[in-house]
Amino acid sequence: MKKFSYLFIFIFFLSCTSNTIFEEPKNLIPRDTMSLLLQEMMIAASAKFINNKHQQKNVNYMPFVYDKFKIDSTRFDLSNYYYMSKIDVYQEILEHAKTNLESRNNVFKKRQKRLEAIKKDSLDCVRGNLKGLNGIENFKKLNLSTIIKKGLDTLFIK
Repeated sequence: MKKFSYLFIFIFFLSCTSNTIFEEPKNLIPRDTMSLLLQEMMIAASAKFINNKHQQKNVNYMPFVYDKFKIDSTRFDLSNYYYMSKIDVYQEILEHAKTNLESRNNVFKKRQKRLEAIKKDSLDCVRGNLKGLNGIENFKKLNLSTIIKKGLDTLFIK
């Protein structure tokens, strides 16, 4: 009986090997397009909880991504399932998407820093012009357009 149980366990382990080979779907999304699609899907998923310009939250942006790439969700699911079965290829696609998203993020951070620096410089110029005023009487004499002109002139002269 003991030998029979060992034989049964041995046969069980031999039958558990994963030799599943997935066939390539007829309408497979190419690798580069799949990488771009995954990037857009990550952006859409992260934008779900941020207010849009109409002050709405919890908007599902995935249909817009599918429309942009002119695919449907079943085609994406089949392609994603196929690429997931080939882990090396899928890893390359994900790494490419990650590096592109990081480079996009760096570009936006640089833009944001530049805009903040311009805003700070212009506010400093206006504040410097306001410090030169002696009291509220002089402020009433000086209208807002003059303050803005002086601030912009000093901003462009530097």
